Amino acid sequence: MITGDLKSKVDRLWTTFWNNGISNPLSVIEQISYLLFIKRLDDLEQAKERKAQRLDCDIQNPTFGPGQQHLRWSHFKNLDDSEEMLRIVRFREIKE
Repeated sequence: MITGDLKSKVDRLWTTFWNNGISNPLSVIEQISYLLFIKRLDDLEQAKERKAQRLDCDIQNPTFGPGQQHLRWSHFKNLDDSEEMLRIVRFREIKE
């Protein structure tokens, strides 16, 4: 059972989707899943970066190339422009 702070965050997120026209529960779950996925990718990349920094070497098998840093959660979450956010998530072809 979800309680307390986590429940409040989920409720706020659900309300945000609802207020912006996404009322189908499956669509909301799908969108939340996408957001969690891109956050997880960035978390893994940050762990690789910390390891490479500790070992004073290059990152092994980076997930994001030099031209893809704008796709990372750490960048995405700080955007103020909703149109820019939409452009990023709708972008089909990732360029190196």
